[in-house]
Amino acid sequence: MDQIRQHIKQKLSLVPNLPGCYLMKNKDNVIIYVGKAKKLKNRLSSYFRGQHTGKTAKLVSEIVDFEYVVVGSETESLILEINLIKKHDPKYNILLRDDKSYPYIELTNESVPRLSIIRHLGRKKTTDRLYGPYPNVTAARETVNLLNRIYPLRKCRTYNKRPCLYYHIGQCLGYCANKIDDNKIKEMEKEIREFLRGNHSFVTEKLENQMKMYSDNLEFEKAKEIKELLDYIKITLQKQKVEINDNIDRDVFGYYEFKGYMSIQVFFIRNGKIQERIAKTIPLVDTVSEELTRFIASFYFKNILLPKEIFVPSIVDTNILENYLKISVKAPIKGLKEKLVNMACENAKIKITNDYELIKKDENKTINANEELMNILKMDKLDRIELFDNSNLFGTFNVSGMVVFKGGLPSKNDYCKFKISIDKNDDYGTMREVIYRRYFRVIMDDLEKPDLIIVDGGIGQINVARQVLKDLNLNIKVVGLKKDAKHTTDSLLANDPIEEIKIDKKSNLFYYLERMQDEVHNFTINYHKKIRSKGSLESILDNVEGIGKVRKKELLKKYKTITKLKELSLEQLNEILPNRVALNLYNYLKEK
Repeated sequence: MDQIRQHIKQKLSLVPNLPGCYLMKNKDNVIIYVGKAKKLKNRLSSYFRGQHTGKTAKLVSEIVDFEYVVVGSETESLILEINLIKKHDPKYNILLRDDKSYPYIELTNESVPRLSIIRHLGRKKTTDRLYGPYPNVTAARETVNLLNRIYPLRKCRTYNKRPCLYYHIGQCLGYCANKIDDNKIKEMEKEIREFLRGNHSFVTEKLENQMKMYSDNLEFEKAKEIKELLDYIKITLQKQKVEINDNIDRDVFGYYEFKGYMSIQVFFIRNGKIQERIAKTIPLVDTVSEELTRFIASFYFKNILLPKEIFVPSIVDTNILENYLKISVKAPIKGLKEKLVNMACENAKIKITNDYELIKKDENKTINANEELMNILKMDKLDRIELFDNSNLFGTFNVSGMVVFKGGLPSKNDYCKFKISIDKNDDYGTMREVIYRRYFRVIMDDLEKPDLIIVDGGIGQINVARQVLKDLNLNIKVVGLKKDAKHTTDSLLANDPIEEIKIDKKSNLFYYLERMQDEVHNFTINYHKKIRSKGSLESILDNVEGIGKVRKKELLKKYKTITKLKELSLEQLNEILPNRVALNLYNYLKEK
């Protein structure tokens, strides 16, 4: 430890006080954090003097070396920082590891438009027909469903030969078979666009007139249905009115620091109303100013459209963000605009103070439980865990699943599925194949190796996995989970020779292991069901008169499972198959 400190001290003496980026490394020479600074020497020195708490203390405890890159300006350092984080994916750069994107509603630019929900915007040439972002896909879907009930838009991607079910229930005008006045389509489109911009008066007035008409005609069921739609609009969709009526699309950022965490609120203001808002809470590793600047800079490459301008708190360097984002960035200091930023900050404060205890409990169940597992297994570090589970049906449809946990949390982008070549009930053979396939690929593709492997099974499976890793010249710890008579995990099988390590069933570690076990089991079972269903679907399609190789291939590609195919009505089957063949398939599925 003294040698490491001396080494760092010597390197710090050579660091210039210029803008640039720095890369922190652990004992395995892995980059664990990337940051930027106006003055590199001052910022780097601050990590190695004084007392630190929370995530910063944990980061500093793992640093054994660092590198730095001097650049010409602070904007260049921000660009370099984000690129380095994307490249190295350091474990303490939490923000950019969160690849969540937010959904938008698109009103397609066609002669007869459709409403659809999209997440990825890169393929779009124009953005003036996109509305959002929405905080989650449920909110976007409910809005689309509401508009589809009110306006008889086209629902099909392609025009069919005859009107489908939507036409018969009054949610489509049958554009495929009927000539519809262009003016009527344009009027609907105009009202929908106004609605999505936040002006609900057109829709509200239309619904109120319809409700009165149904009520006058004594059609009370229909009148009640319209009233429910009106209540939904008034309660759910009416957004908070703000006092700036310049119709400029802007985003407003606010923050609040609390006990080692930073809460962030983003308001999306469109047409003078707060349309949506997004909340985020992150542990602080860097200074508040640097963390907030990094958050704002990275926020817009996660499939979120840039507005005309953004408002930020005064701690943010607006010049850096303006140069990076190429839009107007302001830190208001008076009037209504400052009031908006203060409102975002106040909401951030309310969010973190309400959620703090839940955040700490969640941390105990994940990060702290992960550290407890590391200590029990006498490991120096435990950042990545890979878990395996196998599933088959009397030796058929043999599959395996692998899930990955990083820093105590599932990393779903790293999950893998394996269709096993052995078509018999052979647990050891299955384990041997899946471990070999996975880690041969890790070697050949130079992928990130796990610190720990957890296998489903007892001593036999553990020994098989260890032998395969030894043959591949890989030194990775392998453990198993043992279940009691009630089929509940009660101990770890670890060490060499293998021994049982009892786990307290009331501990956070037990719930952590149980969560990992449930995750890999559910992931594998779902894959197994999908494979079985696909196999059954192939058999069914082989027995339907009129379905040959080409149609069978197209149906398998489009629907994949029996369940999805059985959900189709005869009318929907007629859209993709000739009438006679559609009827044959419909009747066969009904019989089954």
